[in-house]
Amino acid sequence: MTAAGKLGVKHFALAVVLTAITLGATGLAVADDLLTRTRAGAPLRIGFSNERPWAFPDESGKAAGLMNVVAINTLKAMGITNIEPVVVEWNSLIPGLQAGRYDMITGGMYVLKTRCDSIVFSDPVIRMGDVFGVPKGNPKKIETFEDIKNQNSVLVTTAGNNTVEVAKKVGITDDKIMQVPGPTEMLAAVLSNRADAAGTNYFSIKALVDQSDGKLEITDLNKMPEWTLNWAAMGFREEDKSFIEEYNQFQKKYIGSAEMMSSVAEYGYTKDNLPGNVATDWLCKNR
Repeated sequence: MTAAGKLGVKHFALAVVLTAITLGATGLAVADDLLTRTRAGAPLRIGFSNERPWAFPDESGKAAGLMNVVAINTLKAMGITNIEPVVVEWNSLIPGLQAGRYDMITGGMYVLKTRCDSIVFSDPVIRMGDVFGVPKGNPKKIETFEDIKNQNSVLVTTAGNNTVEVAKKVGITDDKIMQVPGPTEMLAAVLSNRADAAGTNYFSIKALVDQSDGKLEITDLNKMPEWTLNWAAMGFREEDKSFIEEYNQFQKKYIGSAEMMSSVAEYGYTKDNLPGNVATDWLCKNR
């Protein structure tokens, strides 16, 4: 064989090797895709905080709550059944997702402009407004954030909650906003008179009131201004967009269905909480 022929063989062999490497790398990328991986049986990890009735671990440690019901049933329709719950504090949900501790946030997180800079949200699951848990009889007549501001009262809420942003927007100062790890601490703050009102979404406050042995009552949602309404959705990493697109297709079929409404009724979800036609993109710009 001539020198030129030998060189040609070497070039051909090198091309084969490079092609194999390229295909192998592509295969690895595909294998590492969240949708491909989970449909092949790998676990999909859902992250949430212990906050009833949104998402919480039941007595056996399994994922429970209205957002988990929606997520799990949607995932099952996608063919994904190996689902692992990961429970963290509310303020750690987004950092944990970004760090890869789990693949999806199911904690009932509102779609807000500040959060859209860090994660990608699914289509909305629920429409909800904030209310307050106040001492029985509502001695300070607190119904709105403006009431808290005007009376120089102390508001307690969960650290990282959108309620903090709303409170600051109406002019409540930092020293009048007590931020605590979770609902248990919120309840304790009001019962011990360290705070005048506990503020967050209707479902969470109702759960607090139910746990207060009649010592707290819930304020009227209809007295809150419309601009305080929000929409909650599932949260994902930016790189999992193909998964999100697939997930949204199946969630759209599930939201509002008879199966869904019967499954979430025990958590207080009604047709009034259906998200309507509000788009996630709009929420990311306007909330």
